[in-house]
Amino acid sequence: MPVPLSANIGRIYEQIEAVCAACGRSPAEIRLMAVSKFQPLEAVKEAYAAGARLFGESRVQEAETKLENRAEFPAMELHMIGALQRNKAKTAARIFDCIQSVDRNELIAELALHAPSRGKPLDILLELNAGEAAKSGYPDAGALAGAVEAALAVPALRIRGLMTMAPLIADDGAAARRAFRSLKQAADNLAARYPEADFSTLSMGMSGDFQIAIEEGSTLVRIGTAIFGEQP
Repeated sequence: MPVPLSANIGRIYEQIEAVCAACGRSPAEIRLMAVSKFQPLEAVKEAYAAGARLFGESRVQEAETKLENRAEFPAMELHMIGALQRNKAKTAARIFDCIQSVDRNELIAELALHAPSRGKPLDILLELNAGEAAKSGYPDAGALAGAVEAALAVPALRIRGLMTMAPLIADDGAAARRAFRSLKQAADNLAARYPEADFSTLSMGMSGDFQIAIEEGSTLVRIGTAIFGEQP
């Protein structure tokens, strides 16, 4: 018999509490995202019933179709976590509460065209390329600073922080730790340089490495497999 998603979610919260206790952080600092990409609507409903409120999707069309009736989930917060093509930016600005995967200034410019129609600012996270064969994200601190300035010039966009993905390297977690540490350092430097922006959200850590991410300062962990199991 399949394990209820409520049990999986509860287990993850227990792990978050344990790692926070070990590194001197409060579990209240950590938000848990249920990464529901490629999962059926029934799984989303089960996770929501189990208390999940923050969800992540990676494809605009899938999210639009699957979650067309957001009235079923009145307290849901929906984030875009996958690569976003410019031709999907209009729809993404309409259906998502936050775009985590802002990885180039051309995308900022495209979102700036569509975000005003929302009636409220669109939250964004700037993605840092973790290096070591990572495919997307701003390459360095200088590029991130340019992105911050571009986004700050758009009232309809609201910077909420940074995100990264650890490189897929089979080691003892050292590569992931380096990536997460670099994101925390970048956020600290940008917060000092741009006090008018918000860098409180550090989205880093997934099912296989979220404990390390929390140790290095993550405030939002993106958990898919450990909640829903392997993707169907």
